[in-house]
Amino acid sequence: MLRIFASTTLITLASAFAPASAQDARNYPNRAIHIVVPFPAGGPADVAARLLAQRMNEDWGQPVIVDNRPGGNTVIGAQQVAKAAPDGYTLLMAIDSTLVMNQYLYKSLPYDPINDFVPITTTTKTVSALVVASDGPKSVQELIAKAKAEPGKLNYGAGTITAQLMGHRFHKAAGLDIVYVPFKGTPETVNGLLTGSVQIIYAANVTVNPLIESGKVRALAKLDRRSPASMANMPTLADAAGLPNLEDMSVWLGLVAPKGTPKPIVDKLQQKVAQIMADPAMREKSERTGAFPMTSTPEEFGKFIREEAGRWQKVLQETNIKYD
Repeated sequence: MLRIFASTTLITLASAFAPASAQDARNYPNRAIHIVVPFPAGGPADVAARLLAQRMNEDWGQPVIVDNRPGGNTVIGAQQVAKAAPDGYTLLMAIDSTLVMNQYLYKSLPYDPINDFVPITTTTKTVSALVVASDGPKSVQELIAKAKAEPGKLNYGAGTITAQLMGHRFHKAAGLDIVYVPFKGTPETVNGLLTGSVQIIYAANVTVNPLIESGKVRALAKLDRRSPASMANMPTLADAAGLPNLEDMSVWLGLVAPKGTPKPIVDKLQQKVAQIMADPAMREKSERTGAFPMTSTPEEFGKFIREEAGRWQKVLQETNIKYD
């Protein structure tokens, strides 16, 4: 009897002094989770976050709130999460520019993309299209001819640095002089095309596909060979432009947490996201918007971020794009 009592006591003591992170993970989540999206509502990052948040809420029975914090090329939202409590209740739906490109665009970035966050998992990759107004060029070759006949007269809009680079790399490869006009996000970029502020945009299919189907805008090419069914008949930009060396470009998203977030909580989040994104119904719903599920372990995501940083550093040095 004494041994049983002693054993029970030891177990009780062990539980009492178990690492707080392990206890937190067992109880996590027990209140609302906030996913900060550094873009306005309606864009691809927002859509991806809301699809994920809905399922997390259903599975865990806790509110999962999407907070839109646009501005500063995602700097405002990223800075907010970097300073948040590292408890798993404030997450960032980061885009490639947040974790990879911003460090080369700003002399003084108010967050460290490598050291201020803990990678959780990649979530999705979105496919973008080269889009013009409904009365614009009917093909990429027609667009190229028009741009060469009127150098410096056409404008293109982009709501992310990745979209800006899509245009920059194509225009450079094709020898085109097209002026860049910045926007705060994809919805604003699309509005710029509809109002005539720009004649060309590079935007995610999730946003422009309804306008393409309604005939309000015309898509000339897709920027990635892997695409949803709605883009199956659309040529790739490389093929349409006759530029076989023009590489595919896409925009990826991923979840990160503030530095210091306990690993058991990070792992629990990663496992939940991977489970949700692997569900056939969820994959179908996500791909229908042009966002392809793409999950990873925290370690794989961390390695991917470092590799992407190395890849884009050279490109951004060539373009000499700076935001301050």
